[in-house]
Amino acid sequence: VIQTRSRGTRLNIIIVAEGAIDRHGKPITSSFVKDLVVKNLGFDTRVTILGHVQRGGTPSAFDRILASRMGVEAVLALLETTANTPACVVSLCGNQSVRVPLMECVQTTQEVQKAMDQKRFEEAVKLRGRSFENNLKTYKLLAHRKPESELPTSNFNVAVLNVGAPAAGMNAAVRSAVRVGISEGHKMFAVNDGFEGFYKGQIKEIKWGDVGGWTGQGGSLLGTKRTLPAKHVEKIAEQMRKHNINALLVIGGFEALLSLLELSAARGKYDEFCVPMVMVPATVSNNVPGSDLSIGADTALNAITTTCDRIKQSASGTKRRVFIIETMGGYCGYLATVGGLAAGADAAYIYEEPFDIRDLQANVEHLTEKMKTSIQRGLVLRNENSSDNYTTDFIYQLYSEEGKGVFDCRKNVLGHMQQGGAPSPFDRNFGTKISAKAMQWLSQKLVETYRRGEGQVFANTEDSCCLLGMRARALVFQPVVQLKDDTDFVHRIPKEQWWLKLRPLMKILAKYKTSYDVSDSGQVEHVIHSRPKDSDASVAM
Repeated sequence: VIQTRSRGTRLNIIIVAEGAIDRHGKPITSSFVKDLVVKNLGFDTRVTILGHVQRGGTPSAFDRILASRMGVEAVLALLETTANTPACVVSLCGNQSVRVPLMECVQTTQEVQKAMDQKRFEEAVKLRGRSFENNLKTYKLLAHRKPESELPTSNFNVAVLNVGAPAAGMNAAVRSAVRVGISEGHKMFAVNDGFEGFYKGQIKEIKWGDVGGWTGQGGSLLGTKRTLPAKHVEKIAEQMRKHNINALLVIGGFEALLSLLELSAARGKYDEFCVPMVMVPATVSNNVPGSDLSIGADTALNAITTTCDRIKQSASGTKRRVFIIETMGGYCGYLATVGGLAAGADAAYIYEEPFDIRDLQANVEHLTEKMKTSIQRGLVLRNENSSDNYTTDFIYQLYSEEGKGVFDCRKNVLGHMQQGGAPSPFDRNFGTKISAKAMQWLSQKLVETYRRGEGQVFANTEDSCCLLGMRARALVFQPVVQLKDDTDFVHRIPKEQWWLKLRPLMKILAKYKTSYDVSDSGQVEHVIHSRPKDSDASVAM
């Protein structure tokens, strides 16, 4: 606290868990901490006990989707049960459903308490699970700065930049990268306005304190542009040479992927690009191949869900009203589909699942029948690029005409409100952890590719230019060149998308008759205590 105050910070927050104890097993209360601060430091201190405020409120988009997916998994688990199947707990590991035997979970919980009672705290943390352990390590790494004398010196310079459209959580990712980089002994450089700022020389060193308070800030504080590097490679190479940049961390969406492909292709001509490069996906559209999730998508989903909740409230007051809502996402229907599932939509039109006039007619008839029930309102989502001809206006006019006398229509284009706002807790944590892992990978690659004789870094293999993405249950580094085959470059979407399997669930919940794909259902897995160091599977949770 004294150190942070000496650096000019005027506010400190100390969080105390309700069951916190010291190393001797004595309870640590919030009032005890307050008295300690006042007595030793003399700072004006207040205590706020959150209590049951933490339990109430409207569920976030993430919680709604999680509950829906786990509910389906629980039903499938029951249907597949035999006389020999143990009772299990349905869970989500990374982005994949799993089933864990109930008694093994109970045993692990008891082992945690036993370890705590015996003051084996490090073991208790490990028993809590991979996700808990990773979160604690990352927090400790980023929250407290080591004295200069304790920091290693690497003599490497690492540049961080944002590319593409702004996404909530980008700033948390930059903060994490900068602080992890400094902890690893590197000199960190921030590039303003993406590759446009890069070739113009808008590059400056960024220190630990410069990124303080960035976690909760929306948008992109570094500035971000869609400019691709291909037209300016010579100037960018010159800037990399000038600032002696040894590694590159790019945080962004589809443009970031295209940028790394272009820089990778330019390696043959410019040695300056023969350095380790990594990309962290950050886009509200969630359309980056190689990753199930991207930074910013959860915040955008929350914006859609909150707006839809309010619109449904309006519709329930007037009765017999259907709202047509247009979401962002380019050609990727993630926001429309998952937002529709979270908000309880009656239909969601997307590019990946072609629809025609017969589908629109079926939806109108379904809503007509719905108006005869006690729930006399409708919600229809449409992805902005789902169809050239069946536009939001066309669907609105069609529904208005066909629903005459039964229901009336309103339309709402959500627009850029989906890109703004403070990042959700999920995006803050996901951005922080994925960026920290990317930075640690860069540090490892810098050591591997440093040529001592020449005194420089040289990396021109495929695996030195990667995308770090969440794949099912693990964070995986994938060479960007290898992702080309998985990508539809015309429509800027991955060829295969996991969330398409959630679409039948949305239809079932809207009372359509359809089948559900069970090929992705979880399998019974056992609790494993001794895990390899590098498996960061649960980081998304």
